[in-house]
Parts: sequence; C-alpha cells; structure tokens
Amino acid sequence: MATSTTKALAGGEPSGPPPKKDGEGTARRRGALLHRLDVRGAPYAFVAPFFVVFAAFSFYPLVYTSWISLHRVELATLDVMEWVAFDNYVALWNDSRFWNALANTLTIGVISTVPQLLMALGLAHLLNYRMRASLFFRVASLVPYATSVAAAALVFTMIFERDFGMINWALGTVGIDPVNWEADKWPAQAAISSIVIWRWTGYNALLYLAAMQAIPAERYEAAAIDGASRWKQFTHVTVPGIRSTIVFTIVLSTIGATQLFGEPLIFGQGPNGVTGGADNQYQTLGLLLYEEGWKNYQMGRSATVAWAMFLLLALVFVAQLLIKRLRSRTS
Repeated sequence: MATSTTKALAGGEPSGPPPKKDGEGTARRRGALLHRLDVRGAPYAFVAPFFVVFAAFSFYPLVYTSWISLHRVELATLDVMEWVAFDNYVALWNDSRFWNALANTLTIGVISTVPQLLMALGLAHLLNYRMRASLFFRVASLVPYATSVAAAALVFTMIFERDFGMINWALGTVGIDPVNWEADKWPAQAAISSIVIWRWTGYNALLYLAAMQAIPAERYEAAAIDGASRWKQFTHVTVPGIRSTIVFTIVLSTIGATQLFGEPLIFGQGPNGVTGGADNQYQTLGLLLYEEGWKNYQMGRSATVAWAMFLLLALVFVAQLLIKRLRSRTS
C-alpha cells in the first residue's frame, strides 16, 4: 500500500483529514471569542438588574428630591411648585436651627459610635474564646438588634424618666440629685446615645467575631512563640487582621448617626420629640427634615435638608478616601 507521501508525489490525494478552510477557522475563532465574552459577561448580566432597581428606587428619588429643593413646595399642594433656585439652600445656610441640628448630630454620633464600637470589639474578643454556651451568648447579643426602635426607645424613656425612672432612683441611692434627662442638653444626648449603643453593639460584635474567626491560627501561634502576651496578640494580630471590618462598621455607624430619627423622636414623648426638646437641645438633622416637611409643610426646605445630609456623607467619604491615600503613600 502506498504511503501518503508517495501518493502525494504521484499526484494523488493524501490520507488523513482534509485541510481546514480559512472560513471555517475564522468561524471557530469567532465562536471561541463569543464564548469567552459570554463567560466574562455573565456576572454583568446578573448585576444589571440590581442597577435597574437602584435607578428606580434610589437614583430617581435623588434627582426628584434635588428638583424639589429648588422650588417652594407645600405639603398640601405638591403639584404647585414655585421656582426659587438656590434660595432654600441660602436660607438653610443662614438658619441657626440647621447648625444646631448638625452639631447635635455630630455629638450624638460621636458619643454613641465610639463606645459602641469599642464595646463591640471587646465583646467579640471575648466571644472568640472557647467557652461553654458560646452559641447562646452569640444569639443573645443579637436580641437588642432584633428589637424594634419604638420598643427600645419607649423602655429607655421610662428608665430615664425624671421622677420615677430607674436611673434617677439608682443615683438617689448614692446621694445624687435626680437629673432631668429630657430637658438638659448633654443628659438628653447621653440618654439617646445609650439607646443606640444598646441596639447596635451586639450586631457589630458579631461582625467583628466573624472577621476574627477568619484570621489564621498560625499568626497567634507565632506571636505566642515570640513571647507576645494576650494584649499584644490582640493589638498586633487581631486588630490589624480585622481592619477592613472595622472601617466597614465605622462607615455604617456614620450613616446611621447622620440619619438618627426614631430614638430622639420617641424620647421627646410628644411635640417636643419633633423639635428635639423645647430648646432644640437634641434635634438631629433627621428631626429637622421631618419638622420642615410635616410640621411646617415646607417640602422644598425639607428636601434641602435631605440633600445637605447626603452632601455631608459624601464629604465624609471623600475625606476618608483622601486620608487612606495619604497613609498609603507615606507607608
């Protein structure tokens, strides 16, 4: 039998598969390219509906609220708008109530966020140890978070009540005069902050605990071999290992402090809750937004306060990014 070489020399057809045509090779390469694009584009196909929902429920309200903030609009006649340009923003800038609400929001945010995250970090460190009934304690730490804002605020309002509250009773047993928690500025802000701390400490502790359990045990073993104490292991191994989670909780707490509304509203026990006390001593930006829109019926001013809150958060996040970049450059 002649080989393929002899057949080729003799002018016959060589054995084996016929040579690929240029059109077939191009089609196969095009099909492989389309397959790779389909595989790479699959995540975008799953994420795309989220952006549609975001545009419908987030982006559109932002645009509409910004449009309302440029008009004089009353709650009873929302379809009647009078163009005032940036007059609402100028009036808000010159309004002492806005600066008072901004200062109260910042102070309550600091008073509630710093102790809350420190306590959550310590609680997570304790829960990270092997102990009996650890699952019970982890579930119990979520009970305050599962409690509604209204229920928690009502209970704490009774606890901080001036005449019959448990706190003033405890202070009276050691000879301290009763404190008017609702009327005075700093006691009121401390009482409101205690509600926030009680509700969110356990939630943040579980976030820290999940991050701690992701740290490899070899790091702790190496630190123990080097003679590091438990405190040094916590500061040099645990805290750096959960740094990203700490930043995440700080961001969440900042957003929550800016939008603080339910706790001071219920703590005021009536009309004073909207105004943040008789002298606006604990009125936050959220309460000011509600007062302008649903008490004074000025929806344009209310939208202006909402956009001021949004711009405040944007400035905080931009400042955080700049600080992070500066630290990365210096390191």
